[in-house]
Amino acid sequence: MTSKETLQQAIRERLREMNAILLVHYYQRDEIQDIADYLGDSLALSITAATTDADVIVFAGVRFMAESAAILSPDKTVLLPCLDAGCPLADTITLPDLMAMREKYPGVPVVSYVNSSAEIKAASDICCTSSNAATVVSSIPGDGPIIMVPDKNLARYTARVTGKNVIPWEGSCPFHDNLTPEEVLALKREYPGAVFAAHPECRSTVLDLADYIGSTAGILRFARETDASQIIVGTEIGILHSLTKENPEKTFIPASETMICETMKYITLGNLRESLEARRYVVSVDEDVRHSAKKALDRMLSLS
Repeated sequence: MTSKETLQQAIRERLREMNAILLVHYYQRDEIQDIADYLGDSLALSITAATTDADVIVFAGVRFMAESAAILSPDKTVLLPCLDAGCPLADTITLPDLMAMREKYPGVPVVSYVNSSAEIKAASDICCTSSNAATVVSSIPGDGPIIMVPDKNLARYTARVTGKNVIPWEGSCPFHDNLTPEEVLALKREYPGAVFAAHPECRSTVLDLADYIGSTAGILRFARETDASQIIVGTEIGILHSLTKENPEKTFIPASETMICETMKYITLGNLRESLEARRYVVSVDEDVRHSAKKALDRMLSLS
């Protein structure tokens, strides 16, 4: 047995001893995806966190995901194996930023992407994920404007597919926003039979080239259903592990080798095991913040 397999076995044994569940995002390292109790995108992981009967939730993701689990399951212990695992997109907006936006547009409802802090969720009317953003925005009655934070690309894509007047915050996910149409077109020339699946956090000029636009879970579903044998993948390269496992007969081409979320990779088998052994890096949310943020998350989940 290799050292990696030994660590994986030790982690699984410790999870059983603690009545703990390991929730893992598709962007995590391959060896962590392989030992997940549940592997999913932000929406699926939020639902699982809200419904699990485990005593401990271990989140192999980034901080806003662990915070969401703590918001939805206050009776559980939530562990984040590396406290430095943050989200550059979530960091693009602060609570004063959002309050200033609310003052600028009084009475306008706020939709916050789950890729945001607990404080931002608490100051919002409803949350969304990339899986359900269109459903959430469409659920808001009337023809008036809707503020959507913090990802400008997701906001503009949502406006496009819903026809709603969406006011975006000018934040973005670095590795999605950095993908250029020129990179995609070069790959389309190199692989003329390939289809292109893109995440809605990509810029609109990239989405215009896509054969499919959707969340990580959506891209996985598209890959299973398409007849194409070659798929250019416009999201974080961690998803290639699951794509290849599920579709070994197909070829997956990263839209860019630089589409790496470095903070997602901060979690390793080593610090995951250490977190379990010491029950360390418990993520909690102030009760007043948690109560308000839970309302926004519950409103989202009621639409799922």
